[in-house]
Amino acid sequence: MDSVKVVLGLVIFILCSSTCFGVFISNLNETCFRCLCHVTGCDLAATCGGGYCGPFYISRLYWIDAGKVTLENDDPERDEAYSDCARNYYCSIKIVEAYMAKYGKDCNGDGVTDCYDYMMINHNGGHGCTTPLSRSASGRRQLQLFKQCKF
Repeated sequence: MDSVKVVLGLVIFILCSSTCFGVFISNLNETCFRCLCHVTGCDLAATCGGGYCGPFYISRLYWIDAGKVTLENDDPERDEAYSDCARNYYCSIKIVEAYMAKYGKDCNGDGVTDCYDYMMINHNGGHGCTTPLSRSASGRRQLQLFKQCKF
């Protein structure tokens, strides 16, 4: 009977940890979010332009892939729901978090999923994260900015 209680308690904890406390993604923490923001420019006053919005430079497709995260009490089908959330630093973190929950993996093959992998996912997309960043000028720029981050 005690083992049933332990198992039931563990199941409740697991369910609650994802719904009560938010999503937990290994090595995706405040330091990593600051770095990801730095790498994308982290312009907190950024509006939308060229198909991207906000400090993390989020596209509408990225937002859709992340599950159409919105500001509290907003409707994801509202025309401005994407841009309003992507331009808000805290809401945009939720978009990135949801995207990484869906696509997060070890992109560089070092056996660890860490902030470097999340940067590769942000740059190359969820399905193409194994492409080395050194292959493009924008990728090389992101690598330079990533090296400035303090972990």
